[in-house]
Amino acid sequence: MWFGRHAPAEEAPAAGDGEAEEAGAAAGPAAAAAVVVREEPGDEAAGPATSGQVSHKRKAGPGGPQAKVPRRKKGKDQSRSIYESLFLRGEESDVKICAFEEEWCLHRVYLCRSGYFASMFSGAWRETNMTTIEMEMPDKNIDRDSFHQALGYLYSNRVEIPPCRVVAILATASMLQLDGLIRQCEEVMMVSVNIKTVCTYYYCAENYGLQNILYICRQWLLDNLMIQQNDELLPEISLDLMKQLIASSDLLVIGVEIDVYTTLKKWMFLQLEPTWSGPPSALLAAADVCFAKYKSDLDGAPFLQTDQGRAFVPVFQQLRLSYIICDLPSAHVIDQDALIPATWLTPVYKEQWLALLLAEQSRELGPTDVHVSDVRENSMRCGRQICTDEQCSWSWSGFNFGWDLVVEYNNKCIIFRRSALNKSCGLSVSLLWQRKVAFRLRVISLDETGRAVFRKDTDYNVLSLRKSQRLEVVNLENENITFPIYVACNFLYLPGESSSSSNLAIADDPLCKKSFGGRKAHKVREYLGTYEKLLQATKHNRTVTVATYPGSPPINIYIISENTRRMVEGNCHPT
Repeated sequence: MWFGRHAPAEEAPAAGDGEAEEAGAAAGPAAAAAVVVREEPGDEAAGPATSGQVSHKRKAGPGGPQAKVPRRKKGKDQSRSIYESLFLRGEESDVKICAFEEEWCLHRVYLCRSGYFASMFSGAWRETNMTTIEMEMPDKNIDRDSFHQALGYLYSNRVEIPPCRVVAILATASMLQLDGLIRQCEEVMMVSVNIKTVCTYYYCAENYGLQNILYICRQWLLDNLMIQQNDELLPEISLDLMKQLIASSDLLVIGVEIDVYTTLKKWMFLQLEPTWSGPPSALLAAADVCFAKYKSDLDGAPFLQTDQGRAFVPVFQQLRLSYIICDLPSAHVIDQDALIPATWLTPVYKEQWLALLLAEQSRELGPTDVHVSDVRENSMRCGRQICTDEQCSWSWSGFNFGWDLVVEYNNKCIIFRRSALNKSCGLSVSLLWQRKVAFRLRVISLDETGRAVFRKDTDYNVLSLRKSQRLEVVNLENENITFPIYVACNFLYLPGESSSSSNLAIADDPLCKKSFGGRKAHKVREYLGTYEKLLQATKHNRTVTVATYPGSPPINIYIISENTRRMVEGNCHPT
């Protein structure tokens, strides 16, 4: 029968190493009982808990009839002798556990090291006084071998856990409330996350409440989803998990947003055709053929509006379409595939057209209301792999709303610069003298299993560059890095609306405080109010000196006319 664990428990013996325990057992039952009550830190018997969860720890005791304490031999290898004689051979057993059509002849004093059995033997349960207990397993991950190992752990406090068995052992340890064994499983999982285990470990961590493993697996997927695209990983990613990954600004994007779309297309194909097999290089072509057939059969209707496609809608809604349609080849791919409904795209095209006009005709320098949440949710995600420690430079397609950015890698430094006027910048629409963006840059190096062995993050910053100006963003000179490395960027570069109220909106934001040299929010508000008054008072182009409070970084205010915006620069001497 299945035993319901819902009764209050008393003190239970701990699963300790047991040299002292064994010596106490040899001295007699009373001495042994006194010794085994001593608990080892971290292996306290837990109280009742639901299946698949580790409960809050509380003390429990065996209760019921007087536990029969077997006498054990003294000797050099007492631990092994106890395991073999008491657990394997069942000598002097006082209770039988029946499960998986087998019997284990065991001892209450050892079983009560488990919070599950301690609760069973200490309450007003039918099983409390029974000598034979039938058990049914509530978790399909528990099998005969893992149950046998967990029972043996109660006698030896040690067990070998190969990665291929860790899920079954963790499930059993969670049911029996063996905190020490759960920790051992967690340690094994931490060092064995790879392309074959990551999804299994992730779902297992969700079921059994292992938050640390959940984080490690999610981070592994964010780092490797765009790199290891094959029929081994993609089919294992559920809809909910893929939705989380695609929505995240921490996703390591190799290329630009259209490459995220391509990854989703491959993943959706493998969800629809789980039996497909072939080399990774053939996966995209197979997906294109599949969806071309759907398009033909549906007379061009968007696939995501069909019965089969609706399940994938929440995932595709996480795409940042505004950074796909701003590149002509990418826009053609979206149109040709006919996966995404036109009702999704029409407002995005309108928004991007207005953004283009704003970048061309406005004198804005970039975003004025900068919140970290805005950068996370709306930023352009892009990245590149650098294979060797050699000089290189690149730019990302579609990144051209007046922000003619070139990224350079040279002598272990990553540099941002704007293209010079006499150099072509494909599809540029505006070459204002200065542009301003919010950005974040990460440098990541992965080992052969996909685990990050190096990670450096600039956090979010506001960047202002004039034409041909260069800025060193990351210096890796003193870092021990292994190639290839991956450079991932988040940019928010579309200009915002100009108004004093919108400027004030950023005063309490951490990103604002960083941009204003760490000044407190109320001081920022004072500065902005002063600037607004100056703007209203002047009608001619000139530079105005503003007094600051003692000890603050000096500030310049450049006033061109009453209708133009202000620019505040920290670390500049006043005129």
